[in-house]
Amino acid sequence: MPSHDTLYLLKPDFMDPNRGNIRYLCRECVEVAGLFEYYPQLWSHVHVRYVEFQRPRAELAALIGEENQGCPVLVLGDDASADLPSPPGVQRAHGKAFVAGAANIEAYLAHVHDIGVAY
Repeated sequence: MPSHDTLYLLKPDFMDPNRGNIRYLCRECVEVAGLFEYYPQLWSHVHVRYVEFQRPRAELAALIGEENQGCPVLVLGDDASADLPSPPGVQRAHGKAFVAGAANIEAYLAHVHDIGVAY
């Protein structure tokens, strides 16, 4: 059975301790999450995990390095890391393939899962 890709998003209503008592959302995380409403078939191919705003984000740092722990980020399953057909935006670190940022994630998902391309 192929391993799933895992999408990491920031939890909603996070607080930045450097900016006072204000709740925030990550605009890019919301954008990518909305793609799953448009294309619910993505749920069967991609795991979604919500992580805390505060760094270090240990799980991400362990997978793709401290320098790549920004969100949103799609960490590709192990079977995808070996032979990628050149989808857009794929990077590699610590033996893992990943796609960072909403626009790159959307382009990757369109390429790999045959969904619409952002217009």
